[in-house]
Amino acid sequence: MTQPFRFGLQLHSPIEGMNWLDSARYAEQQGYSSILIPDHFHHQYGPVSALAAAAAVTTELKLGALVFGNDYRHPVMLAKEMATLDQISEGRCEFGLGAGWMRTDYQQSGMTYDRPGRRIDRLIESLAIIKACWAPGPFDFAGEHYTISGYDGHPKPWTESGPPIIVGGGGPRMLGVAAEHADIVGVTANLRAGEVGVDAIADSMPSAYDRKVARLRERAGDRIDDLEISSLTMNTTITDDRDGALGFFAEMFNTSVADVAQTPALLVGSVSQIVDSLQERRERWGFNYVVVQQDGGQGMEHFPKVVAALAGT
Repeated sequence: MTQPFRFGLQLHSPIEGMNWLDSARYAEQQGYSSILIPDHFHHQYGPVSALAAAAAVTTELKLGALVFGNDYRHPVMLAKEMATLDQISEGRCEFGLGAGWMRTDYQQSGMTYDRPGRRIDRLIESLAIIKACWAPGPFDFAGEHYTISGYDGHPKPWTESGPPIIVGGGGPRMLGVAAEHADIVGVTANLRAGEVGVDAIADSMPSAYDRKVARLRERAGDRIDDLEISSLTMNTTITDDRDGALGFFAEMFNTSVADVAQTPALLVGSVSQIVDSLQERRERWGFNYVVVQQDGGQGMEHFPKVVAALAGT
């Protein structure tokens, strides 16, 4: 079943020339479905307080992190913060959680950078704990990484059973976790190297996404029609010189023009060409929830025209 298009705007900090509250108002006025903040330790606003402020000045905009790093907060506290955000926004929270991947976050903060499998194990335990915090009544949990005794989470979320859960995945195991636990799956490059380098770029090419979505569909089974599948666009370049821009990216990434034209990591072309590209990608991979970065690329002032053309269709 094809899900209708919707669009998220990822911001690290206010849009240039605006303050944070006006940035949130702008996102809503331009038809974006959500405003999303990454969760790293450099050059960005703190997500929880920024999202709460955005909730206070909007009425329809959904609010979330893309995504919270699991190792940075205890799951009981994160469950409380997200339930509070869902309450004050009256059900507009989207809860994104990942295993943590950026090596510099760990190095600069002095946290141990465990192997990917161990971080994913903690993520799975955290998801179980957070869901239990949002459910009625007290609960116990005894895992390898967390122990909870007789805790009754408060507040409960505004949304019955809790906000929709976003899990991103680029590797086979994380895609399996997302297929089992998420409502929204962000299909990404595999970032096990801890940085966006040559390996991540190669894993962002169309053939890699074919394999990832096939894995997701296999693991999700009958759930697949209920999932939203999301892509994060790292660079959006709105230009009438599509061929020239694609040639530039092909040279930068040492790959073919055909690959950079189709990779979900990039959106390049005029408004109408981008509309066509997104429709083709939804047909190929199921991407209906498209997240773009305000500070990623050029011509973003024109992207609301793409939103107007596709949102809800």
